[in-house]
Amino acid sequence: MVLGQTPHRFRGLNTIGDIIVILDLVLFICFCAIIATRFALFPRTIRKSLSHPTESLFFPTFWISIVNILSQIQIYGVPKCGPWLVVTMRILFWMYAACTFCVAVGQYFFLFTGKPLTIQSMTPAWILPVFPIMLCGTLASLMGKSQPSPHGLPIMVAGITFQGLGILIATFMYGAYLRRLMTDGLPSPNTRPGMFIAVGPPSFTGLALLGISADLHLIYPASSTISNITHPEIIADVFRIIALSTAIFLWATAFWFFSIALVSVIHGAFSKEGMSFHLVWWAFVFPNVGFTICTIKIGEALMSEGVKWVGSVMTVMLVVVWLFVGFAHIRAVYKREILWPGKDEDHDQ
Repeated sequence: MVLGQTPHRFRGLNTIGDIIVILDLVLFICFCAIIATRFALFPRTIRKSLSHPTESLFFPTFWISIVNILSQIQIYGVPKCGPWLVVTMRILFWMYAACTFCVAVGQYFFLFTGKPLTIQSMTPAWILPVFPIMLCGTLASLMGKSQPSPHGLPIMVAGITFQGLGILIATFMYGAYLRRLMTDGLPSPNTRPGMFIAVGPPSFTGLALLGISADLHLIYPASSTISNITHPEIIADVFRIIALSTAIFLWATAFWFFSIALVSVIHGAFSKEGMSFHLVWWAFVFPNVGFTICTIKIGEALMSEGVKWVGSVMTVMLVVVWLFVGFAHIRAVYKREILWPGKDEDHDQ
């Protein structure tokens, strides 16, 4: 997603993006097969997994993976394929929206009715159940302009609607999260990378608003039925101004959470405990994807070459972090630090 939207490009970057899309699909299929094998061999573990206070929070990452794949298909596939893929993407969007809304309701219901969680155990991962439905806004911002006007406008409206749902639920969670930090201090060094999850909601909301507002003028006048407005395109212009202003202050909020998380991780890395790999290390990557693209979109909206160069530098840094975390993950599996009895969510059993 980042490589497909970074402003300063070079020959072969699209090819690299295509390779990563294929790698992403291969990894997704492999992980689904492995997890399905686990549940087939040990059927009782599926209920335990979905009700576990920690492991269950990783269930939404399945849906986050799906929306990332759909976004990559939109960026890399739609421009190269025929109208059939546009129709397919439209169907998949509404299916994804329906499924992830059920996830947002159902998983929070399980958390509300399961083992009580304390404020001391609160982490930004509590936001994850609403994250997939929130990313409908990001997907809508990417695919709205490629859809015919009668279909593009409902997709954009749905994107704004679900993006608003996600950012508001996340904002409610932020209150408990900041209270936990103020009263109980920082999480353990191993799990501090999870603090970057808080960067995601304002970042993805900002980029969704900017993406939708950039293309709304292509769709709204053609779909408008308002007879008392002489120039319906002015609605798109006004929305563009509001979206840019909102995105800038959301970016500032994301930058504050990013700075707090970065300082906390550096402090933990040099503490006596040190840091060992945990799955939440991937929070170094995916929330900052939204932060990077939001920066790029703000630069494009302001027509600021300096801001766009900041986005390009962030892209390079994100690639380096992605490679580092991937290597650390493989190394941890090889050294039996994760995916081993007593090392993950079952460490207390």
